Formats: sequence, C-alpha cells, structure tokens
Amino acid sequence: MLNNFSAQWLPVLEDEMRAVLAGNEPATTAHYGMMHYHMGWVDAEFQPVTLPAGKRLRPLLCLMACQAVGGEAAQAVPAAAGLEILHNFSLVHDDIEDGDEMRRHRPTVWKLWGAPQAINAGDAMFALAFAALQRLPARGVAAERVLAALQIFTETCVALTEGQHLDMRFEQRAQVTVEEYLRMIQGKTAALIGASVAIGGLIGGAPAGADASLRGFGQSIGLAFQIQDDLLGIWGDPAVTGKAAGNDILRRKKSLPLLHGLNDKHNGAALHALLQRSDLSAADLPAVLHLLEAAGSQAYAVERMNAFYAAGLAALRETLGDRAEASLLWATAQWLMERKT
Repeated sequence: MLNNFSAQWLPVLEDEMRAVLAGNEPATTAHYGMMHYHMGWVDAEFQPVTLPAGKRLRPLLCLMACQAVGGEAAQAVPAAAGLEILHNFSLVHDDIEDGDEMRRHRPTVWKLWGAPQAINAGDAMFALAFAALQRLPARGVAAERVLAALQIFTETCVALTEGQHLDMRFEQRAQVTVEEYLRMIQGKTAALIGASVAIGGLIGGAPAGADASLRGFGQSIGLAFQIQDDLLGIWGDPAVTGKAAGNDILRRKKSLPLLHGLNDKHNGAALHALLQRSDLSAADLPAVLHLLEAAGSQAYAVERMNAFYAAGLAALRETLGDRAEASLLWATAQWLMERKT
C-alpha cells in the first residue's frame, strides 16, 4: 500500500520541485545548478544523474493527509514540494554550520563551491519553498486555506531555526538535560513533520480544529522518529544502517540515550569522563555501552519513543475516528517505528 502510493506520487512530486527550482537564465545556471546538485539531480559539473531520492517522508505525509481527510492528493502537490524544498534548504545550511563535508555519499554544496555560495543557494531554496505554496491556487485550493497553510509554514520556519540554534548551542555545553534535548528536536525534526501533515489536512478540507490534531500526530511521530534514529546510532546493526557500530558515541553526539546516561546520578560522572577523553576510540565502546546499560538508557529511550508513538496514534484517531487504522498515515507511522535504517 505504501509502496504503491510512493510509486504513484514521487514522480509527480519530483516534477513539481524541478519546476519550482528550474531557473531560466544562462547567467544564473550555476546558482540553480548548486540547488539541483543538492537535490541529487545533477553531478558537480551540473550534468544529469540518477541518484536515490531518499525517503521524501515529509511531502508524502502531506499528500497522505490530504487524501485521508477526503481531499484530492493532487491539490496538495505544490505544498508537498514546498515542504521538501524547505527541508533541503535547512540541510544545505546545516552542513555549513556543522562543518559536514559529505552528505548522501557526495561532497556537500559548501565543500564544492564555498560557504558564501552555499548560503546563497540555501537562501534561494528558502524563498522558493514559499513560492511553491503560492502555486496552490492554480490547483483550486481556496484562498483562506492557502493563507492558513502559509501561516503554519511560516511558524515552522521559525521553529526550524530555534531547533538549530539549540543544537549548535548544546555543542558548546558540557551538560544538557533530557528535557532540553526534547525541546531541541521538537523544533529541528518534529515541527516540519507536524506541519506536513497539518498542511495536507488543511488543503484536503479537514474541518476546523482537525489540522491541530493532525499536527499533533505528525509532531509526536517526528519525536519518536528522531529518538529511533538516536537508538540506531548507538545500537543499530552496521550491516543494515551502513554506519560503524557506536558511530554516534565516537562523535560524542548528544543523543537522548547518551544524555540520559550522562545525567544518571550513579553512572553519569564515569560516562562523562570517558567521553571527554581526547583519544576516544572504538576500543572504548564496550565501556560506554556498559555504563549506558547500567543507567538503563536504552530502555529509557525506547520507553520515550513508544510514548510519543502512542500519542501520535491517539491524535490521529481524534481526526479520523474509526478510519484511522486503515489510513496510510497510520501505516506510515508503523513503518517508521519498524525501520532499521
């Protein structure tokens, strides 16, 4: 069911994003070429390539939500494109801010063309994400629903910057609480997933107030999704994830399990001392994992993940009632919680 939906709508979504990010002047070919490179449409010489598109989770959730409330998914395509472009804008800037030189097994935009040009390309993607939503009236979406969607979209842009601010700030702090971390991922990850579902529902004609429940579903699933990433980053199977075992530990990434362990009154000090070592290596992973086990950090993260997942499903029931469990949104939430990568 999910595969059929993706197969039907991903090509339509790609066409819409290409139209929004097209550019039409030879003088600015490289400007748009950088955007196309980041999206995986061209190589570093701006020649067409075929690369895996990724999950496209956010735009597909938007289309699913539109359909789930009785609308036509085709009407929500411009909004879905805008949401994915916004997500990718944030990645272009994140790569610069984090100093990441690789994304999706290729050099990042800033690594190839420098930070100033990458910032500028990201700024263009940010503006064009709004332009994508302005294509909704041509699909027959009423003006009041377009304005409501733009309001959620704008609020989400601010939430993304708040989440990124906290993420960068936490890198400079030795101690971060679990609740501070959850506030950070609420902005950096959950807000955009929540907005994707809410905007799709709005466009599909969801009754007044229903978009709030849909947003709650998306935000809760987004939080569960991020915590699951945190778990996979420490305990995931390298043969499946494609990442080295304990990769997040070696990067000293402040993920939920590590923060829980660091804040544990019995094991936190020892874990902190171990992670502070300048020569931290794979040989230290068993000791770190032992301390996390003693603190119950994996079990704690699983418990929080499941709680957010349950809250998301409850919010979906508020909107769809008896139809919730048969919806693609429900199936997607289940799929996300069962994934191993």
